[in-house]
Amino acid sequence: MSTAPATAPARESSGIRRSDLPAPVVKSSRSRRDNIHGWAFSAPFLVFFLMFLVWPMISGAIMSLTGKSLTGANSGFIGLANYTEAFADSDMWRSLGNTLYFTLISTVPLVVIALALAALVNMGLPAQWLWRLSFFSPFLLASTVVSLFFAWMYNPELGLFNDFLAKLGIPPVAWLNDPSVAMWAIVIATVWWTVGFNFLLYLAALQNIPQQHYEAASLDGAGGWRQFFSISLPQLGPTTVMIVILQILASLKVFDQIYQMTEGGPGGATRSIVQYIFEAGFTGYRLGYSAAISYIFFGLILLIALAQVFITRKRSA
Repeated sequence: MSTAPATAPARESSGIRRSDLPAPVVKSSRSRRDNIHGWAFSAPFLVFFLMFLVWPMISGAIMSLTGKSLTGANSGFIGLANYTEAFADSDMWRSLGNTLYFTLISTVPLVVIALALAALVNMGLPAQWLWRLSFFSPFLLASTVVSLFFAWMYNPELGLFNDFLAKLGIPPVAWLNDPSVAMWAIVIATVWWTVGFNFLLYLAALQNIPQQHYEAASLDGAGGWRQFFSISLPQLGPTTVMIVILQILASLKVFDQIYQMTEGGPGGATRSIVQYIFEAGFTGYRLGYSAAISYIFFGLILLIALAQVFITRKRSA
């Protein structure tokens, strides 16, 4: 009677149970098998990720430190000479300034107009499917179609815009040939083309706001404008931040419509930094210099993205 109680605590203190011995082995084998299956499913993505993103970035960074040319000549490693030349290149800074200017004057209307369109549709206008289709369908068009469409409308002699101005008694405008107007003409085309995407995001966010908030505000005597500014806008804060970030990053990379409508003219007034990178590499045949400019531009985008993340987190805190 005295030995049984003594052996039981001894076995408990050792922490070893025969029923528990196979468990770690089974668990380890199952975990190893799950890891193998996970890597097998991820392998195709990882291969393409390494081939088309990681390796091009590494290759481009190496190329930016060389004098490689599209003609086949390669002066070898030249260090930071391309970066030094780029920072002293007035054409690069002008192209970068044009890009920032386009980003500034296009982001504001693309956010404000999208919000206004979403608010109008969300009010319950008749034939909502028609309004949604008409606002979003231009976003589905190719950049070439939009560029040709607006280039015809901007024609100084036969264009629709100057015809409308003539009916108002206003002299014709050289929309794509006047350095002071050309960028605004491209912004108008860009807003018409891409505002539908932001409109769709705002409309989805508005429809997710609980109707109880508006019903309670109506009982308190709040009108439509009061409800919009006191309920809708605060609820749309996160969506607005996301749209602004996406729009800034997209506008910084503008190339298609500018190149197709003005080719960067007149006199380089609309040439973007992406177009300048393209011209340096494929017109000037300087691949190393083009790569250096692209990494300077990448650093600028990275700084802007980090600043926006910092501001967003600070506001949230």
